[in-house]
Amino acid sequence: MKHKEYSIPFSGLKQGKHEFDYLIENRFFETFGYGEFNAAMVNVTVYLNKTSTMLELTFKEKGSVNVDCDLTNEPFDLPIESTMDLVVKFGEVYNDENDEILIIPHGEHQINVAQYIYEMLVLAVPQKRVHPGVADGTLKSKALDTLRTLQPKEEKEITKENDPRWDALKKLITDK
Repeated sequence: MKHKEYSIPFSGLKQGKHEFDYLIENRFFETFGYGEFNAAMVNVTVYLNKTSTMLELTFKEKGSVNVDCDLTNEPFDLPIESTMDLVVKFGEVYNDENDEILIIPHGEHQINVAQYIYEMLVLAVPQKRVHPGVADGTLKSKALDTLRTLQPKEEKEITKENDPRWDALKKLITDK
C-alpha cells in the first residue's frame, strides 16, 4: 500500500481525542509526481476525535516550502499555514465525492490520510508566488532589473510631441 505510514488504525483506539504528527518533506510530494517545490519542511498534526458513529479529523499544518518566484525565478522559502476538517462516516460503500465528508465501509479499520495532507499543502500555496524581496525592494536580481527597465513609463515621463495634423483637427472641434 502506498503511503502506509500515513494510515491511522482507528479500530484499536478508545473513543475520544487522539493526535498524530507527521513531518512532510519534498520526497512526500515526489511520490505524488508533484515537482513544484524545490524543498519542503512542514509539520502536520492530525487530530482525531473518535465517537461511536463517526470520526472527526482536523488537519493543521505549519511550515515552509521552497519555491521559485514567478517574477524573478529566484528560489525562496514561502511560509504556509492552514487547517482542514474531515468527517468520516461508515456506510455500505466507499464514497469520497464530498470534500468534507468521507464514507468508508463498515469493515474498515484504518484510514489513510496521505491524499488529504497532499491536497491541503498544495492548496495552501498561493497561485502567484512572489519573493518577499521584490515587494520591499531588497532583492537584487538581473531579471528584476530587466523588468524595471521594460516597465511602462508614467504619463508625466512621456514627452508629448505635437503632430500638426492633429492640431488642425483639434482646431475644427473648437471652432464650432
